[in-house]
Amino acid sequence: MILRATVLVVDDDPDVLMAARLLLQQHFEHVLTSQIPDAVESMMAKGHIDVFLVDMNFAIGRNAGTEGLQLLERILAADPDAVVVLMTAFGDLNTAVRAMRDGATDFILKPWQNDKLVATLSVAAKLRQSRATVNALSVLPPPDELIAVSPQMRELMGVVARVAPTDANVLIRGENGTGKELVAHALHRQSRRADKVIATVDLGAIASSLFESELFGHKKGAFTDAISDRAGRFQAADQGTLFLDEIGNLPAASQSKLLRVLESREVLPLGSDQAIPIDVRLISATNQPLEQLVNDGAFREDLLYRINTIEIVVPPLRERVDDVDALVSHFIKVYSRKYRLTEKTVTPDARSALRAHGWPGNVRELSHAVERALILSDHNQLDTPDFRLTTGSTVTAHKSLNLEATERRIVAEALEIAGGNISHAAVALGITRAALYRRIAKFEL
Repeated sequence: MILRATVLVVDDDPDVLMAARLLLQQHFEHVLTSQIPDAVESMMAKGHIDVFLVDMNFAIGRNAGTEGLQLLERILAADPDAVVVLMTAFGDLNTAVRAMRDGATDFILKPWQNDKLVATLSVAAKLRQSRATVNALSVLPPPDELIAVSPQMRELMGVVARVAPTDANVLIRGENGTGKELVAHALHRQSRRADKVIATVDLGAIASSLFESELFGHKKGAFTDAISDRAGRFQAADQGTLFLDEIGNLPAASQSKLLRVLESREVLPLGSDQAIPIDVRLISATNQPLEQLVNDGAFREDLLYRINTIEIVVPPLRERVDDVDALVSHFIKVYSRKYRLTEKTVTPDARSALRAHGWPGNVRELSHAVERALILSDHNQLDTPDFRLTTGSTVTAHKSLNLEATERRIVAEALEIAGGNISHAAVALGITRAALYRRIAKFEL
């Protein structure tokens, strides 16, 4: 599938530009190239560019990356919402970290792996589209702002306001789809580190063999594919916030390595004998009963104590039904703008049904229900049948549902709605493709 996006590749090597064009034009609607960094601003003035893929070194013999950083600064000055991916044949660790702090979206090493480059730029293009949507919806709450009408959510936001200014480690608990990542972003946004990066890591999607490289970084030659130095997520988040999602999925061996870093506050990249000090505020999240995992020997008790100095529990939607009306109105505005549809009202009967529904998939499920109803309904008002609420899923009935059975049903429904498209289903569920594949295998879907 070709993404409707424009990519500009800037590199002084014509062979690199040709290779990039031949590869990327198979995946993106428009691919532009330039050997001249100073021409970028004029190209921006002539037309919209979704993603910039920029070399960091434009002069023979230079490998400090300063030219790429300067161009990054000029691009962001011309368009603060620009999405820039930097690339270099010289995997300088400090330059990579500085680039991300200065506003780069990602960092690619040359020679690149085709699949990795396409995947990175695809994510970058979607990020650009998301930013455009947010700007178009400027009258709405930003996507990282929780809607808190119910007493439960107002109390939660009060806790966030008190905890955020501290550097205490926070563990966020809650079912899938409740908005744990939004709480993490709220904590970061109200912290003293708000002007620094918040780096998110889905621990459920990282293979145990890649854990150290991904979080702590590696040196060139540390393993077969380590063709240059690479900064880990801890270093990228230095002075900012590191959000570890699905921490309950972390294997035992990785738990001990994470604990050692949290205790020493320094990381040792793979292949290096020089530890690097790190200063991060740690926020973790899980939907699993960690105490039970501790009792079963599947999660370290000392790591649990380390990560949950403060614990915040995000209530399921069925326990904060006062938020339902506000969320429905919010999603109607969002999806009406997204699909260029006329905003529709909701009948009183439908609002009552929505409030009474159990919402096993929580806010995420409600969002999909509104999106589907808006697209498929040919009436001016949305009524109960438009939301395709399953019978028997009222608040009372849902409390007896088995968590694993509920998760299986939600995954199956997401796959059905997405027509079997793994990428679309993963986005709808708010998880990675790898995490979705594991659930498909687990539930034999």
